Amino acid sequence: MSLALILVAFVAAFFAGQIRLPPMVGFLAAGFIMVSFGVEAGDGIQQIANLGITLLLFTIGLKLDIRDLIRPEAFGVTLIHMGVTTVLFGLIMLAAGAIKLSLFATLNWQTALLLAFALSFSSTVFAVTVLEGRGEMGALHGRTAIAMLIFQDIAAVVFIASTSESLPSIWALLLFGLPLLRPVISSILEKSGYGELQVLLGFCLALAGYELFAAVNLKGDLGALAVGLMLAGTPKASDLAKSLLGFKEIFLVFFFLSIGLSGLPTVEAVLIALALIALLPLKTGLYFLLLTRFHLRARTSTLTSLTLSNYSEFGLIAGSAAFASGWLSGEWLVILAITVAISFTISAPINVHAHHLFDRYAGKLRKLETITVLPYDQPIEPGNAEIIVFGMGRLGTAAYQTLEAQYGKVVLGVDRSPDTVTRQVAQGRNVIHGDPSDIDFWERTRGPYNIRVAVLAMPGHGAILTAIDEIRSRDFGCSIAAVASKHDQLIELEEAGASASYNFYAEAGVGLARHVINTLEQNEASASKIRES
Repeated sequence: MSLALILVAFVAAFFAGQIRLPPMVGFLAAGFIMVSFGVEAGDGIQQIANLGITLLLFTIGLKLDIRDLIRPEAFGVTLIHMGVTTVLFGLIMLAAGAIKLSLFATLNWQTALLLAFALSFSSTVFAVTVLEGRGEMGALHGRTAIAMLIFQDIAAVVFIASTSESLPSIWALLLFGLPLLRPVISSILEKSGYGELQVLLGFCLALAGYELFAAVNLKGDLGALAVGLMLAGTPKASDLAKSLLGFKEIFLVFFFLSIGLSGLPTVEAVLIALALIALLPLKTGLYFLLLTRFHLRARTSTLTSLTLSNYSEFGLIAGSAAFASGWLSGEWLVILAITVAISFTISAPINVHAHHLFDRYAGKLRKLETITVLPYDQPIEPGNAEIIVFGMGRLGTAAYQTLEAQYGKVVLGVDRSPDTVTRQVAQGRNVIHGDPSDIDFWERTRGPYNIRVAVLAMPGHGAILTAIDEIRSRDFGCSIAAVASKHDQLIELEEAGASASYNFYAEAGVGLARHVINTLEQNEASASKIRES
């Protein structure tokens, strides 16, 4: 690992950001640039990349709700999509081979189906990066995409295990006893507090899960996911996921670099990769068709499908396992790596504009919806609400309480997490489920509208900007107050149309200072009265 590699990665990602592309596109480009100068993905880079994936799956598990996994639209769509894609893509590649098209002519039906199976996966790393960037991990389409990816990852693990010369150990049955450790680990996690001790424990848990599964001949990354899932819902799970966020993002930089460094592509390899990229619309369209058949709305189906509109690092891992077993040639492994990298590069800017793309074609896409919709898509009744607080986390809850104390029962809270809504309602607050960045949230909300003020306190700067667009497009004539964590975000919010924007870190400091001043003044007044008496 060298300074040059890190510098090139920074410069490429910086310029990608200037043209409104996600940093991952820059990291991929940096890998291709460096491999052209003879740089290889050494053991150090690969180990850091693997650690990034391990932490990613561990944090996914920490935030995953098991109820999302057992929903029919998650496992049903995944299984059908993988089966249809594998057969369809396999037949297309065999047809290309029948007309002697390049390396496709070397494929037999087993190898064609193997490649098609690898291409049926979508990227977990890409999806989480995009969803976290837009603040949509908790949205319905985000939770649906992640649940589907978990099933895909499990399928990949099963395949990789089948390519191994050794079957899972009989000791693997003991892993079913892992949930018995949940109370003990949760107690240790609570007593670890915050800061470096919590981070260190998070690393230990993720790596312990990896090593435990690897010891019984199972995929180690599945172990990290399993341990995270076991701890999901415990009091400190969310805090642990947040404390590991920065480390995970840094390590995943090396994952994207490693894909770019996977090999210097030949012209033929690039052309074949582009031919495989041409199949992406079929893959994406099939996602949309299946999701709508399972009674998801067109918007949810579109955003989920676009998040999954790429090829996967797990497909590449499955290809590597097939190569190690002699089932796949090295040429095709390089082609798979190039295809994955190009799919990221194409899918990233599409996902930046995902909401606007749906808005543009909403009329046509909604015609493909089913007559019946899922229960959580029923009409919304805002009642006599005049002030709406979007995002009922700590900040939003504090705003709700203050506004309700001042103006009475005309305040309505909205949050996209069903668990948060349930908890808030149990505490006596008027809170409903919804996502203000979702155009269908507003269309499902029955008027008349009496909204005077909209307070946007959700996580994710991109989600807040989208919500401002949706509110302004409906011309409610209400004031919009929004929060930000950085100064440049304040400028963006004001340009988007926010009437008032607040840097909550700075405002928290101002509020603390005012509290201290009031306390000092009260103490001085009390002391003065004592002296006078």
